[in-house]
Amino acid sequence: MEGIVATLLIGVSLGAQYALLALGFTLVFGILGVVNFAHGGFYVLGGYLAYSSMAFLGAPYLIAVIVAALGTAALGYLFERFLLDRLVNDHLSTLMLTLGLYLMMSSGLLAVFGPQSPAFTFPLTGVLRWHGFFIPIENLVVLVVCLVGISSVYALMYRSDFGRALRALADDRAVATAQGLRPKLLFPAAFVLATGLAGLTGALVTPILSLAPHVGDPVLATSFLIVILGGLGSIGGATAAAFLVGMVEAFSAVYLGGSKGALVLFVLVLLMLVVKPAGLFGQRVRGA
Repeated sequence: MEGIVATLLIGVSLGAQYALLALGFTLVFGILGVVNFAHGGFYVLGGYLAYSSMAFLGAPYLIAVIVAALGTAALGYLFERFLLDRLVNDHLSTLMLTLGLYLMMSSGLLAVFGPQSPAFTFPLTGVLRWHGFFIPIENLVVLVVCLVGISSVYALMYRSDFGRALRALADDRAVATAQGLRPKLLFPAAFVLATGLAGLTGALVTPILSLAPHVGDPVLATSFLIVILGGLGSIGGATAAAFLVGMVEAFSAVYLGGSKGALVLFVLVLLMLVVKPAGLFGQRVRGA
């Protein structure tokens, strides 16, 4: 019983991390109609910004995480405002542009920091013991921060005028623009939110897992898999699919082995595409 509960906690923690990542990915697609292949790069950049803030500036970890989120958000704004916005209606061009940005980011980080993982560790260590269960403190902290981040995104999207404006653009850009909404202002804001979430996740997770220039590859693959499973452009679908993927990964890794876990995930996605091609909560979210 203890093993099942421990695995369940691992799955919830993984799901929260994946949800924070996938929300940014699905927001960009749902609102801008852009498949952001640079999403994994912003995750890695967030990790390196946090590491650099601590290693070279002596900043506390909390400040380093804030710097990582703000730094990736600022780069996301510049990229969307001056490059992506010019080609936002050309899906093939935006795909190539975001892929090119990811390659530039990973190559730049490789040139600056080298291929080896730096000594970047989570500042809190230890294990909490409760009624025979063992919970790593760093995983618990990351879980709480991710859940707060997810809740904040939901509050922003469904309880604020800004979120309603973004969802209106996602539903039908032409009608929303005719009603006075300004994509030139809202598109960069959506991209800032998405890249900030990616950087925040990177700063939180890479000290626990690993930090290297190319760790964004599996992150991008997982984010893409989650939004397909949940339904492209669906915020609720991305969240539900992220926790589902986290649970599948945790239980398959413990009871089947790590290599079989990836196979289980891909079989799950294939079955979903056969039974429900639009995903768990997939729907037509863009009118442009």
